[in-house]
Amino acid sequence: MTITQTIDVPADRRVFFDFPREIPMGKAQVELKVVPFVKNDKSAKKTGERSTPHTDALLSIFSKMGDVSLEEIRNERLARHL
Repeated sequence: MTITQTIDVPADRRVFFDFPREIPMGKAQVELKVVPFVKNDKSAKKTGERSTPHTDALLSIFSKMGDVSLEEIRNERLARHL
């Protein structure tokens, strides 16, 4: 079963899940894929978040090398931290 939902991530970065009743009780494997929507620099400055233009530029360059997509590079980088 795949559940897709767009949410607003609050400032404390806490998100809670309510599963449908069709999912049985007991152990289950949960996969979470976070795909942030692109913000412009003005909105990032308002919320106090830092923009990363150098990193974004490098990722863009590396994503054009071979058959590696920008998403694959980001996923591989995030996998190191999990």
